[in-house]
Amino acid sequence: MTTRATRSPRRRTVVALAVVLAVFGAFVVRLVDIQVVNASDHIAESQHFATGTTVPLRGVRGEIVDEDGTVLASSTVLYDVEIDPQLAVQGIKKRDAAGKTVRDEAGDAVMVPWPELAANIAQVTGQTADEVTAIVNDAVAKNPNAQFAYVKRYVSTETYRALATLGYPFLNFPATSSRVYPDGAVAGNVLGFMGTDGPLEGLESLQNTCLDKTDGKLTYQRGADGVIIPGTEVEDPAVDGGTVTLTIDGDLQWYMQQLIAEEVSHYQADWGGIIVMETKTGKIRAFAETPTVDPNDPGASSPEDRGSRLLRFSYEPGSTFKPITAATAIEKGGATPTSTAWTPSRMQFPNGAVINDSESHPDQNLTLTGGLVTSSNVAMSQFGALVDPQVRYDYLKKFGVADGTALNWSGEPKGDLRTPDTWDNQTYYTTTFGQAFTVTPTQVASVYQTIANGGVRMPAQLVESCTTSDGTVVEPDLPAPVKVIEPETASEVTQMLENVYAQGTLKDDIRIPGYRLAVKTGTAQVSNGAGGYKDGLYFTSLVGFAPADDPQYVVLTVFDEPKTNRMSSANRSVFKKAMTQVLTHYRIMPSGQETPLLPVTQ
Repeated sequence: MTTRATRSPRRRTVVALAVVLAVFGAFVVRLVDIQVVNASDHIAESQHFATGTTVPLRGVRGEIVDEDGTVLASSTVLYDVEIDPQLAVQGIKKRDAAGKTVRDEAGDAVMVPWPELAANIAQVTGQTADEVTAIVNDAVAKNPNAQFAYVKRYVSTETYRALATLGYPFLNFPATSSRVYPDGAVAGNVLGFMGTDGPLEGLESLQNTCLDKTDGKLTYQRGADGVIIPGTEVEDPAVDGGTVTLTIDGDLQWYMQQLIAEEVSHYQADWGGIIVMETKTGKIRAFAETPTVDPNDPGASSPEDRGSRLLRFSYEPGSTFKPITAATAIEKGGATPTSTAWTPSRMQFPNGAVINDSESHPDQNLTLTGGLVTSSNVAMSQFGALVDPQVRYDYLKKFGVADGTALNWSGEPKGDLRTPDTWDNQTYYTTTFGQAFTVTPTQVASVYQTIANGGVRMPAQLVESCTTSDGTVVEPDLPAPVKVIEPETASEVTQMLENVYAQGTLKDDIRIPGYRLAVKTGTAQVSNGAGGYKDGLYFTSLVGFAPADDPQYVVLTVFDEPKTNRMSSANRSVFKKAMTQVLTHYRIMPSGQETPLLPVTQ
């Protein structure tokens, strides 16, 4: 018979057991939550409170490639293998497959001796065990307290990872990054180069946002014996830089650099350059100059040779800008290619300005075409005066004068063009033949691209795209094309430039069989830095496009102060070779007919 006295202890026992089971169940649930469900979160949180080891994970700076994907600049991450001799010679505790310390019969930890560890390291690094052992022994012999020595320097990422997997606490792997330019000085003036603190020049600097990498880190806990505690690793992965694809054709660039180096040496010029621009797109396919820089060793070049003069040198363009005067006179002055102007070799104008042609000649009735063919300053001054100065100023601006280029190059001058209200009597006329304002060689190439492209100016372009590490392709944000002159005007100016070639003094020297050329020379005076010009020294140029009946490419060649031939005739050889190479390289079909000849005089 159950009494109240016997029921009470049982009830208390059941209640107590239930409480114990409930508490135990709560602990189990919490344990599962901590160690299974939210294990990674709790491990990450523990890093803030526990002492751990952080190893940097180095990203790789992105590549620069040409239009075909040929690598022009790349990076490699290498690692030094450092060792602490004091820890190494002590050996490490041997562990089983589960990561537990192996113990002998007496319960003491079994140690892996240093010679065996050295053999394991040597198997990865490609050294012998004796060589690795000797490194440590030599370090200790020199300094019994030595805590640092190099096992090997500049090992690959693969070797680094294999060594890190060994888990030896006495090894350390600091990373170093190396920038490599496989083709040396090819496009060196465009690529730029790196310094110890980052990019210093060219596209390395301008495209750093795309190219730059983001380093990561690996954090983990070590036990008292220095071994990584399983499950404590938290990785913040590195992000590699993107790939910059250029419009440059690497093979064409190489040829043009060899060519301009030879020609600069031959004519003893201070420097020279060649620009090849695609007429329909404004894309620059070659951008060669000499002297230049090998980005692998920029210190071997003079400071003034480490940048791009084709983008930073500003000068008065001279006769290469006479076609702009012709286009303006046609569109706003009622002129035609056969309009005439009575042209002596020296003329004093009503405002008192005096203009001279470069050579004395009999008085003649030159057409507008003839003004370009003979490169007459006097004739072009008269044709330019058909138009109000403000209109002439506006056309120069439309062609890009004083606006720089879409390349937005560091240190690139926009050019200098004063407003018409500041022009004096002489400037009123000299602006018609390329004086009293400044441009860069790249801006000159852009002018001829505009004419060759039916009057539409395309933004100059050196960068095709940036491809980020996740594969996203980002194209540059370029200005919209600008309609500068009417297609009919561009066609008439092209015909006149063809006649400069066909009826001037150029034909025999730059003739390319089967192709019609549209060209113009320039012999620009060089500033002496004191408000005047250097005596007998010039900045010479020859620019044109082909085939003139279906323009594909603009080629500009320039020399700064050539000594053995001081006139623009020095540029004939380099222009012919450069244009011939372009037409051959891109397999451009020859012209179908000869140049229609226009009257030079009437």
